[in-house]
Amino acid sequence: MKRSRLVSLALILGMLAVWEGYCRVFRIPDFILPTPSEILLTTVTRTGLLAPHAAVTALEIVLGIVLSLLVAIPLAVMMFSHPSVEEALSPFLVASQSIPVFALAPLLVIWLGYGIASKVLMAAIIIFFPITVSLLEGFKNCGAEYVVLFRLMGAGFWTRLRLLYWPWALPYFFAGLKVGVTVATIGAVIGEWVGSQQGLGYLMIQSNARLRVDMVFAAILWLSLMGLGMWKLVNILERKVIRWK
Repeated sequence: MKRSRLVSLALILGMLAVWEGYCRVFRIPDFILPTPSEILLTTVTRTGLLAPHAAVTALEIVLGIVLSLLVAIPLAVMMFSHPSVEEALSPFLVASQSIPVFALAPLLVIWLGYGIASKVLMAAIIIFFPITVSLLEGFKNCGAEYVVLFRLMGAGFWTRLRLLYWPWALPYFFAGLKVGVTVATIGAVIGEWVGSQQGLGYLMIQSNARLRVDMVFAAILWLSLMGLGMWKLVNILERKVIRWK
């Protein structure tokens, strides 16, 4: 194991030990702050309850990622090929991220209902911005000398996009995708908080109302693991696709 991983593991274990010791020494009630050991026990023993809700949230996140990619990639290409479109759409892109997601969630639930659609759209709204911006910056940062070379060879825009701009922008694209998948849980969970009958966000609200703080932390742990897992999958995909990096 690499030294950096050992340091990270030691820091995590140290923080958990301090947390465990603080709760036990000062006898903090479980409904205020449960110990890490209690949270882990709940996570393991209540897997039968947590897993179905986690599957719903994971489906919302995956569909949100797919929807965001279907919007972000064509949008980035359009903004790159037509600077006037970028100038016109940039304020709307920024505004979509400056509006608090808590303000959008109730509206989406009203418009799309309590089903999965509102949660998928909420996740997509959060994800598509870093992907769009990163991919657009990748297109723009393409080496000017290569662009000139392709033009001298008679390559049109779509040929340059396929053979030059897109390969050049792939590292930027994956950087934005990694940011997107790690924050995707935020949109899905907030949508479940506002209105849902299943999912980890719904389970957290119900558990909090019953003072089952250990279950709330267990759901947070599952969400964290889901985020880490998706980030790792994107890393693996990046290494497979960008072999020259």
